[in-house]
Amino acid sequence: MKLEGIKVVDLSWFLPGPYLTLALADHGATVIKVEPPGEGDPGRHIRPADERTSVFFRNMARGKKSVVLDLKTEPGRADLFRLCGEADVIVESFRPGVAARFGISYDAVKAVNPGVVYCSISAFGQDGAYPGRAAHDLALEAMTGVLSLTLGDDGRPAVPGIPIADLVSGLHGLSGVLMALLRRTTTGKGDYIDVSMHEALMASCANVVAEAFTEGKQPDVKNQRTTGGAAFYRTYDTSDGRQLVLAGQEMKFIRNLLTALGKPEMIPLCEWPGAHQKPVHEFLGATFKERPLSHWMEWLAPLDICYGPVNTLPEAIADPNLLKRGAIVTGDDGRKHFAPVVRFKDEPSKPLYREPLLGEHDDLLKADAPANRFVAD
Repeated sequence: MKLEGIKVVDLSWFLPGPYLTLALADHGATVIKVEPPGEGDPGRHIRPADERTSVFFRNMARGKKSVVLDLKTEPGRADLFRLCGEADVIVESFRPGVAARFGISYDAVKAVNPGVVYCSISAFGQDGAYPGRAAHDLALEAMTGVLSLTLGDDGRPAVPGIPIADLVSGLHGLSGVLMALLRRTTTGKGDYIDVSMHEALMASCANVVAEAFTEGKQPDVKNQRTTGGAAFYRTYDTSDGRQLVLAGQEMKFIRNLLTALGKPEMIPLCEWPGAHQKPVHEFLGATFKERPLSHWMEWLAPLDICYGPVNTLPEAIADPNLLKRGAIVTGDDGRKHFAPVVRFKDEPSKPLYREPLLGEHDDLLKADAPANRFVAD
């Protein structure tokens, strides 16, 4: 696998950091997850759970090792420093300044391990206007304006279904780690990566920020091309209480559907988004409401358009395309997992579809442990 031999110390909780280190573990890196004594990572206890641990935790921690260290004690901090001194990558998600108090700041680790790639993920970055301020995904979606673009039918901000700030910042962290590892092959030196969740999500607004950048004003959300102002980029009800979406605004898709529905005269209305598309919205809404979702999925299939059913999660993970591609995996113990999304032809990933028990690998901390503590199972 691509990352065999890479040694990682994971000091992160919840989603951004663990999402990053999950990708490293899936592709062969040895990831040692450091957990506090007692209940360990809070993710272990996010319901629902199965016989071993929470589904949330196993989705983030599979293939990793777990050691328990009390970082409030000198021996715990000493053990952690030893691990960091042998690591290729360190990922932490403490509030700014906490890692330094534990004695594992980048400068401290770099002094004994100059090749280390050290990634800090925090809500607002290591400096700036909000030092030490805590925030989770929803607050960042609010502060970046993402919630102001995600409106329900009542015009009020709606809570998004997934924590996009967490995921985007984890992926930016992963990109930074891999870039730094690549650069290290020529310089022998590591680097420090400061990922701000606030900035990562703000930068994700690149396709919707034009009016704010050029005119200093909020876009009219209901009339924007991807937030409600286009008949071919919205949700429609069907007669059985289900929904489908149209999700392609290229003129060829518009021509194909409106011609098939006998309304070619409406095609010119769809050349740009805005309130003038209301007659198209209304026509499509009334049309789709006449038949059940299953009818429309069959009827739309031969047309060259972008569409999809609004699936429930159980329906989504049973999608035949995902199943055919092996994107949903059932482990030896019968539990379901997502397969790694990045697929290499020559060196495919070989994930271990099992999360560690709390402290399962504490033997790595013993005085007589191998000099290289990042040993294979």
